[in-house]
Parts: sequence; C-alpha cells; structure tokens
Amino acid sequence: MKLLLKEDVDGLGFCGDEVVVKDGYGRNFLIPKGKALLATPNNLKAFNHQKLIVQGKVSKVIAAAKAVADEIAKATCVVKKKVGDTGKMFGSVTAQEIADLLKGQGVEVDRRKIQIGEPIKKAGEYKIPVKLHSEVTAEIKLVVEGEQDAAEAAATEPAEPAEPAETTPEVEQEGDAKGEAGE
Repeated sequence: MKLLLKEDVDGLGFCGDEVVVKDGYGRNFLIPKGKALLATPNNLKAFNHQKLIVQGKVSKVIAAAKAVADEIAKATCVVKKKVGDTGKMFGSVTAQEIADLLKGQGVEVDRRKIQIGEPIKKAGEYKIPVKLHSEVTAEIKLVVEGEQDAAEAAATEPAEPAEPAETTPEVEQEGDAKGEAGE
C-alpha cells in the first residue's frame, strides 16, 4: 500500500515522504491515527499545495525573526545593579530585566526566548543569546555596571575632618568621678 506521510514516523520516514507499507499497518494504524493519507493523485496534489502554503508562511516568519535579530544586534543594554564591598552583586540580572531594557529601545522580545546560561552576578560585558526561531538566533550585548549603595558610598569616601569637640578641663572630670564614687 502506498501512503503519503502527514508527519514524521520513527523508522518509516519524514513528513511528505511517499512510502510503501503493509496493508494492515496502513489501514489499521497510520491512516486512523492521522499520520498518513492514501497516495492518490488528488491527495498528492492537495498535499503539495498545502506544503507550498506552509513553506510560504514559514519563510515570512523567518524573515520577521531575522529583522528582529538585526535590531537586537544593534541594541546595547546597560544595567546598573547595587554591589557590596566585595564587588558581589545583590541579586542577579534576569531575563525579564533584559526584555524590559530591549522594550525601552523599541525591540519586543519574549523573556522566555532570552537564554541566560548561568546567573549574571558580576559587573562586566556579556553576550546573551536570544532564540527567536529554530533557525534564527541573535545576541544581545549586555553591560552590567555596579553601583554602591548610598550609605556604602559615603563610608568609602574620605570623610571631611570633623571639628574638635569642646573640651572641658580634666580637673572637673576627675572631680565629678570622685564625687560620684563617694556617694
């Protein structure tokens, strides 16, 4: 029996292949499960027409993904995060933050397509892959800058010399201490 596969079948063939199978396998499994059609001239013609339509749609989707990839390649994202004394970042840069930064630059990207391999916890430059389509992958240039907390920044900057406090004569302080001890 000659059949036209509507989807990939393990050990038999790929979608669109014309295969010859035993009658029982085709009639009892492939055709009822919707995995194949009889290879008649009408079915072949209809299948080829559908295949052309699908290929046209796929090519449009790929072209749109490549256009977005070009926009992403031009964009540079800069993130400022608070860091501690040791240079370690509080938290990490997330895919949602990167998606928001890209949106601010006019590029719409779903956060789930941004593929961060391991958490970004240090300042520096990173190349982050974005899988827009199975055939199209772009790279985001991400610059992470560390900024110290306001209290920490004040502690690390040299303080202005303080004015000396008013000093009282040492005799008075000694006298107060003796007076308190005597009571």
